[in-house]
Amino acid sequence: MIKNSAMPRTLHILTGPTAVGKTELALAWAEANDAEIVSCDSLLFYRGMDLGTAKPIAAERARVPHHLIDVCDVTETMDVARYTTMARAACADITARGHAVLVVGGSGFYLKSFLAPVADEVSVPPELRAAIAAKLASEGLPALVAELQALNPAGLSALDTANPRRVTRALERCRASGKTLTELAAEFARQPAPFAGWDVRCTRLDRAPADLDARITARVDAMLAGGLVAEVRRLRAAGLEKNPSAASAIGYRETLTMLDGALRESALAAEIAKNTRALVKKQRTWFRTQLPPHRVLDAATTDVKTLF
Repeated sequence: MIKNSAMPRTLHILTGPTAVGKTELALAWAEANDAEIVSCDSLLFYRGMDLGTAKPIAAERARVPHHLIDVCDVTETMDVARYTTMARAACADITARGHAVLVVGGSGFYLKSFLAPVADEVSVPPELRAAIAAKLASEGLPALVAELQALNPAGLSALDTANPRRVTRALERCRASGKTLTELAAEFARQPAPFAGWDVRCTRLDRAPADLDARITARVDAMLAGGLVAEVRRLRAAGLEKNPSAASAIGYRETLTMLDGALRESALAAEIAKNTRALVKKQRTWFRTQLPPHRVLDAATTDVKTLF
């Protein structure tokens, strides 16, 4: 049991692939250690996206206070800079009230905000963003690449010049700041991590492939039985497709495809499960290559007392 009287600035991070079993272990550990949970799942932000995200249900959230869940309408986009600001405020508040912090989730980009700088401080005016988007639409990607090359005579380093989103973002940042990509990269590298000074303890859960595959199948079946199709219909009516990040999430994009008649309803469960397994493969690669040294435990046999 962590003692409230001398609460350290410690981040306990529990991560692992989709369907590995983070929720129940997180709840049990939080209850045993007077902790509150900070979500690090890129889809739990959105109100109404419940079944397809396996969002903790009301009874689970009543057991332990949760933060950064249901903080956005489904049409409202979230970015890592905003998330980091909200996460820092939540963690500071939790520790100020004498409780431990347990960060839970498997979304790598947001998880990285607890470990390293993730966003620069370049502010792009809306009118500049609109002008560059208009140029992309009227003149095409080569015109943006050419302008970017003119602003970066030393080269574009490893920028993927075939990716319109990356080229657009790079040009926005160069024009807004008046600096080259090399200068911006150097400034970014000098930034302190958002949680510099915190003691970070990270544990990753995993399972044997056959075990995790079975859990994915069961999870998809439960989502559909619980009313995922009806949930997606409601969210579509509320403007889900105005938010590409939300609409393209696994479970939601396949259901939208089915509702549009491009996928048989009988094939929906298999399609969601297949794409979930592909996501798990990507998650595992990210965890192995991007996380700092950390513990890896088998979720099937882990004792909550030894989680950290």
